[in-house]
Amino acid sequence: MRNFEPYLSSASNPRVKEWAKLSERKYREREDKFLLEGIHLVKEALEAGWPLEIVAFDEGSGVLAQFEAYIGEDGGFGTAGVGMETKWIPVSPDIIAKCSETGTPQPIFAVAHKRPPDAELLYKEERALVVVLDGVQDPGNVGTIVRSAAASGATAVVLGKGTADLYNPKTIRATMGALFHVPVLEASLEEALPRATEHGAAIVGTSLQAAHSCYEYDFAAGSIWLVFGNEGAGLSSETSAFVHTNVIIPMTGRAESLNVAMAATVLLFEAQRQRGI
Repeated sequence: MRNFEPYLSSASNPRVKEWAKLSERKYREREDKFLLEGIHLVKEALEAGWPLEIVAFDEGSGVLAQFEAYIGEDGGFGTAGVGMETKWIPVSPDIIAKCSETGTPQPIFAVAHKRPPDAELLYKEERALVVVLDGVQDPGNVGTIVRSAAASGATAVVLGKGTADLYNPKTIRATMGALFHVPVLEASLEEALPRATEHGAAIVGTSLQAAHSCYEYDFAAGSIWLVFGNEGAGLSSETSAFVHTNVIIPMTGRAESLNVAMAATVLLFEAQRQRGI
């Protein structure tokens, strides 16, 4: 019989209160941890070997049957991180609800450790494809862009000032687990973009006034950093100053513009097409 940690029933338990606080950004930043809600996200994290502190599950739900392959005989998961083992804890439905942001929570969640990537790798990659977000405020857009970046084989996603928090529960849900498969980091764009230029990268933005179609631009040559701005205001003037070329996504139908996540997806997959699948 597996030796899980003792059953927790009270939502007032001090450990539970600490977990629930991670729904707030200031606590996530202080603790360097975040919450993962639901079967899919927890499985994706385990598959990726992401460092999880605990996995809490509703013992009466039968959800554990879907995680047999990940649980050690002692109730731990040994590859959760150097010197750390994931603890599996049976909890009450009240605790699941307290630690969930959704109206109908799934019967499992995890507390994960942040694992920021090495920023130096961005500049060393000879043919990098980097997505840069400048003040993209909607968590759904940020999560969708991370998902498209992972799907198209992008090197990394860089989140500039004013961009929605990667670890916001809404952002994480929108990534559908893609945040475990593509490096995502926060950075000052005023420092990162000039440095990328110094290393030979082309900085590319989008504009409805651009003269060149995105299908005419050569995304296969060298490193490309694709920059996308705020949903309403676009790129800030500070970031625009670092852009070398703007391209337009041709639209033969009638629409004023594309949603920023849609525009990012179009350019990412055009770059993938040009670079060869």
